[in-house]
Amino acid sequence: MVVTIYGVVAVSFMMGMYALEHRNVNYIAAFALGCLLSSSYGFLSGAWPFGVVEFIWSGIAMKRWNDERKSTTPSVG
Repeated sequence: MVVTIYGVVAVSFMMGMYALEHRNVNYIAAFALGCLLSSSYGFLSGAWPFGVVEFIWSGIAMKRWNDERKSTTPSVG
């Protein structure tokens, strides 16, 4: 039961951050965190393919966050 509640919270957080990504680049990083939380839920619940896919998505999201952060940071000079 605890794992199920954790999963609901983790996946809900991930979806919420995904919905807010257009507001600020930091929501992309929060989405990546949500993917990691969802990944851990997948492994805890025994659904390891879900855990693996969410782990990969977290890496993709972190790359997107890094790319967006660099493109929105004003250059000095």
